[in-house]
Order: sequence, then structure tokens, then C-alpha cells
Amino acid sequence: MVENRSQFLARNLAYPLLFRNYVTTELKTELEDSAHTLFLSNNITISYLDANFPFYNGCPLLPHLSHNDGKKIDISFMYLDKDKKSTTKKPSSSGYGVFVNSDQNKTNNNCVRKGYWQYDFSKYLTFGTINTLQLDKTSTSILMSKLLSMPSTKKIFIEPYLKESLGFSNEPKVRFHGCHAVRHDDHIHLEIK
Repeated sequence: MVENRSQFLARNLAYPLLFRNYVTTELKTELEDSAHTLFLSNNITISYLDANFPFYNGCPLLPHLSHNDGKKIDISFMYLDKDKKSTTKKPSSSGYGVFVNSDQNKTNNNCVRKGYWQYDFSKYLTFGTINTLQLDKTSTSILMSKLLSMPSTKKIFIEPYLKESLGFSNEPKVRFHGCHAVRHDDHIHLEIK
């Protein structure tokens, strides 16, 4: 179970209350260590979204396709407020569904045009847009670099245009998730080995 600490917090209480915050001991330890380091060095607080249920290995965490073994977790991007200052606020109540640069997401149009209706589905899971914020590319890149440096990191899913604009074009662990999943320009999907 992911515990709340000042550097590593659930986006909202729904995730722990609905038991959607369970990860393996290895992932929990690495995330807490990374969060502590990021907080001390860059004043970055990690906000997590969905992780996994605490049940048997293979228990699906709908609507996710792969959150079923304690080795996956979704993490919020970092944002800037209207004064261009880094903030721990997020654009939606759930942390999902408010996409950072929809106009640049050509993959989204391709996937929806090919009939993958679920690709855009997370826009219905915001549970309210509460803040008008801008992606903090610098802090999000620092966060992703720290996640990539964890020994057990297997892959990170984000949209292809964000992979490029955040500076990870040559990083093989940062990947496109495919059209069969929902889009990832509202969060980072982290998976360990």
C-alpha cells in the first residue's frame, strides 16, 4: 500500500479509500525514496493516481488494462499556476482527463479515427475541472528522469508528442502505449520489472 507522506501523496482520498493504491514493496520503497530526493533537491511532491487493488495477482483495476499485479502506478504531471509558478495543484479532481496539449496530439486523432473509441474516454473521468494550469515541462522532466533512474523501472507511457517535447526522444523506456489504451497526456504511467 502506498502511504501518504508529505513528498508522496494521493491525488485525492478516493484512491486509498477505494483500495486503488496498492503496489509491491519494491515499487513502494523506490517511489518513497525518489519522492524524498525530489522534494529535497527540487521541491517536487509526487502525486499518485491509480495503482492496483490489494487482491490476488491478476485482479483487474478497471478501467486500466494492466494495473493488476502491483507493478504499475499512474503519477500526475507537474503544473504551473497562472503566475507561472510551480504548484502542487492539479487541473482535475481525479487527476485524469485534462490533457496538457490536445492540439498537438496527432496520435489521438489517428486512434479515434481508426475506431478506438476508448482512447479519449478519460476526459469523462475528471470528476470536475478545478484549476486552469499549464504543464511544468521542467519539473515533469525532472520527475520522469528520477523515475527512469529507479533500478526496477521497466517502462513509462506518455504520448509521443510529450516524449519529444519533454526531452526523452532517445529514451527506450519511454514508450507509446498504443491505441487500445486511453491516452497519456494527462498522467505518467510507470511500470517496474
